Amino acid sequence: MNFLQFLMKKKELIPLITFISIAEMGAVSMSMYSFFKSDVIVNRWQNPEPWENVNPSKLQKLVTINQIWEPIEELQTVKKLTK
Repeated sequence: MNFLQFLMKKKELIPLITFISIAEMGAVSMSMYSFFKSDVIVNRWQNPEPWENVNPSKLQKLVTINQIWEPIEELQTVKKLTK
């Protein structure tokens, strides 16, 4: 309750605290999204080369505009030859 009384005395701090708390919530939500996303590798020792498991047909960007994802034939043949 003491904090609310302080805000009532200093009303100019209310927009500042509002914007900072919104930015903090956005940063926390983006970090949680990035942490729990399947493309993020936390354990490097179990999967030392994670770029080999990237699915080319799956979108990897946050925003794609009028872009069709298709596997590249040359990369597929190289991947088959190296396995």
